Amino acid sequence: MAREGNNVKMVARNRRARHDFFIEDTYEAGMVLQGTEVKSLRNGACSLGEAFARHRGDELYLYDMHIPPYEQGNILNHEPKRPRKLLLHRREIGRIISRCSQRGYTLIPLSVYFKGGHAKVEIGLARRRKRWDKREKKQAEQRRKEARTELDRRSRR
Repeated sequence: MAREGNNVKMVARNRRARHDFFIEDTYEAGMVLQGTEVKSLRNGACSLGEAFARHRGDELYLYDMHIPPYEQGNILNHEPKRPRKLLLHRREIGRIISRCSQRGYTLIPLSVYFKGGHAKVEIGLARRRKRWDKREKKQAEQRRKEARTELDRRSRR
């Protein structure tokens, strides 16, 4: 997972993804971008809310990721929601395509960041959570929170 460090600059994070999906595996992929897209990303403008990845032939593409047009761009500015090719090793692409072909699996972007000057996206192989899964997760978090506050209260005595 991408962590904010010396050479990593976080641009956007899909917080809703971990709530709505079971993330089974994550991959770091490069993106094929135009010049104005890179400039817009460096300004911190990106939306991953509706984005998803899909395979087309032997390649992976990222759809519906919104990168707004660069403000100082000219008539050659990029299209905000165009499909963007993901750069991965051939073996990783084959593994992802075979797993995605199973029923119920999808690829969703978890975060976009710059690492060593290159734009990267962290994609997750995921299954959608059911409503009852969300309730169970919320109840487990509530129990952990109550236990932690109880331990803190007892340690103060």
